[in-house]
Amino acid sequence: MTAPSAPPVRLDHAAIRRIFIGLMLAMFLSALDQTIVATALATIGLAYSNVENLTWVVTAYLLAATVVTPLYGKLSDVYGRRRVLLIGIAIFIIGSVACALSPSMPALVAARAVQGLGGGGLIALSQTIVGDAVSPRERGRYQGYFGAVFATASIAGPVLGGVFAEHLHWSFVFWINVPLGLLALAMTGRALKALPRHERPHQIDLLGAGLMVTATICLLLALNWGGTRYPWGSGQILGLLGAAAILFALFVLRIATAAEPFVPLSIMRNRVVAAAIGCACLAYGTMIALTIYAPVYFEVVLGQSASGAGLTLIPFMGGVVIGSTFGGQMMARLRHYKRVGLVGLPLALLALLPLAVFPAQLSIVPVAALLLVAGAGIGTAFPITTVSVQNAVLPWQLGTATGVVNFVRALASALLVALYGAFLFGGAGVESGGAQGVTLEALAAAGHNAASLAGHFRWIFAVAAGCLGLSWLLLMAMEERPLRADAPRMADAVPAPAE
Repeated sequence: MTAPSAPPVRLDHAAIRRIFIGLMLAMFLSALDQTIVATALATIGLAYSNVENLTWVVTAYLLAATVVTPLYGKLSDVYGRRRVLLIGIAIFIIGSVACALSPSMPALVAARAVQGLGGGGLIALSQTIVGDAVSPRERGRYQGYFGAVFATASIAGPVLGGVFAEHLHWSFVFWINVPLGLLALAMTGRALKALPRHERPHQIDLLGAGLMVTATICLLLALNWGGTRYPWGSGQILGLLGAAAILFALFVLRIATAAEPFVPLSIMRNRVVAAAIGCACLAYGTMIALTIYAPVYFEVVLGQSASGAGLTLIPFMGGVVIGSTFGGQMMARLRHYKRVGLVGLPLALLALLPLAVFPAQLSIVPVAALLLVAGAGIGTAFPITTVSVQNAVLPWQLGTATGVVNFVRALASALLVALYGAFLFGGAGVESGGAQGVTLEALAAAGHNAASLAGHFRWIFAVAAGCLGLSWLLLMAMEERPLRADAPRMADAVPAPAE
């Protein structure tokens, strides 16, 4: 028995604007948290007299946020976007309060995990809601606006975190989430009532979700600990990688045999989805890795101060925003919308080559200019891949598909950060006589003898260029389906089987 067709739901500009303001605030909560905490970490470690476990303040959030991203997408397909987004914001606020009131480092780490359980779905759900409210043809231009949110968070976060930690109290990096979160709750709760609904009866694949979550935790722990806490060849790291491989294999078997798998095979077999995810993973992972390692390059090779290194990174992040916004705008105007990314990614690749060939010979001005071009080229791929995936799936699969894209992008980022770090930390280990536990902070502090590490940064930029080349090939292979000019409608959905 099929569901009756419903006319397309068309939202006027005022309704879309209200929805977008609320979504941008929700995304800002998640994006700001990833930047504002970093500058307060040293103060937090001193306050608790527990510097050795400080990395868990970041790792706990990232682990929780990564593993729940696809869960939010699936749950929003079942229960509706508004309800699930409001729950995510509420959990994030509760976790923030718990962080601010934590009496010890273990309590703070646990509270950060709770905060990650809420924050993990905010970005993916916001992108999904854009897919519900706006047609694929117009969606790219709205996706580009989200780039401004991340740019603002990347600049305001470190500044606010430093001011709070130095002049007020480190807990304010968490207290600030309470008024912002309550405002986001009020705005999204009201605006999303006008959102078209596409949920349908589902069964949640708890076994599949459990396998995915535990496999992801094992993999992320291995990537976070490998080369720093334990050697890559140690039993702990090899055991975690082996467990992750077995659990992921069981997860694949589960989705192939379950009546209603956690991740439908129809999504994974979709050629547009597969190619777009691959392209997005390589581009996004390269961006994240460069934002982590480029400041160290500025300090240890180019001789910049810590504050100067942060300022030098701004052109790169600004370039990402420019490229993402421009790519999204062009998607609404060009029939062959892939061309923007097919030009942007090679430009980014070419901009990184001088850094790979002359890592120690360039001054800070040309380096900043090259990174501006690289960021702009990388940014063009983001709206193209996200909108292409959403355009290729059915409305009731929109949340699941968008959640999978963000989940795999996060995993790819962790893999690429570990890969780039293997070149850098491996080189540092050789220079220091093979010592274990080399960190970014130790490298930055070793500026007097770090010229010998320029060759290892050469490999980082070379690998980044290679990843962008592979990303370009996947974008080239992605089928360019015409973008729908109307918003999703229930008539496009496949009804649930009759009981």
